[in-house]
Amino acid sequence: MKKWYIILMAMITVLTLSACKDATDKVLEDGKVDKAEATDSKKEEYSSVYPLTGLGTNEEVDHRAVSVMVNNHPKARSQSGLHKADIVYEVLAEGELTRFLAIFQSEMPEVVGPVRSARDYYIELSRGYHSLFVAHGFSPEAKEILDSGTIDHLNGMDYDGVLFNRADFRKAPHNSYITYENIQKGMEKIGAEQSDDLDMLSFLTSKSAKTIEGASAKEIMISYPGGETVGFTYSNKKKTYARSSNNEPTIDRETETPITVSNVFIVEAAHRVIDDAGRREINLTSGGDAILIQNGVAQNISWKNENGRIVPDGGAFVPGKTWINIVPSGMEDSVKMQ
Repeated sequence: MKKWYIILMAMITVLTLSACKDATDKVLEDGKVDKAEATDSKKEEYSSVYPLTGLGTNEEVDHRAVSVMVNNHPKARSQSGLHKADIVYEVLAEGELTRFLAIFQSEMPEVVGPVRSARDYYIELSRGYHSLFVAHGFSPEAKEILDSGTIDHLNGMDYDGVLFNRADFRKAPHNSYITYENIQKGMEKIGAEQSDDLDMLSFLTSKSAKTIEGASAKEIMISYPGGETVGFTYSNKKKTYARSSNNEPTIDRETETPITVSNVFIVEAAHRVIDDAGRREINLTSGGDAILIQNGVAQNISWKNENGRIVPDGGAFVPGKTWINIVPSGMEDSVKMQ
């Protein structure tokens, strides 16, 4: 990734979850926003902060995260529920196609899918958020982990037609869906905890986010070896990036809501094909080169695995939703920005 673009590094003040300062800009260790020094008395005071978005709320924030394997085959588009996810990991499976691990915590989808089968590295990513893991099917490596009982999970192989429903507008394996209502029923069925004291990610303050410097990143294109092109287009007004696949906007199937995020994090990791089916082994522990894209600019930094989470090493997210593209080492020439 050192070839990607020579980007001027900016010294960024990263939120350290410390005590009360500049209430409208700081996320505090106890999850509260202090308004004592706010200059605009009309701004809303929040009692809590969502741990995976850094956004203030007056709602309870102790519900457990849910991670769902979402199908990204062209026949599975458009998907359902992705617009509600706090974090989405996009990672290659077989056949040069990516799949999504959608992590929900601040919002829960009414319905999510199509749900697809698990791979071991998606399960490991799910563990980083102590989330309930939802999938339909598994690779041999993933099945071994799921059968070990070390992670709470719901699988369509066990609950097809019970908790998971087959849509009549698509054909298998692109038609498995689950509602959040059924996810809750499933959690009760397996005795999984539904509340959690989830560790908060590190976020920049509003003031620090305005000081980010780097290369212009209003249009991002990631070209995968199989011909798939993932795009992100920046909105100056909304300060978010809208995702697309092969120039087609990524939208929610039911509501047609565009999938938009505040952070795009592209990380390079070693990939290795391990069997005749094209399944992969991906190194998600060693860290490496990365590009962190937010507020219309890109920073050339590194990534690290912090307690199972892929996070910036030398930077932080801005408050909002995050999309993380994990790409094979050597794909630097396939990522273009302007």
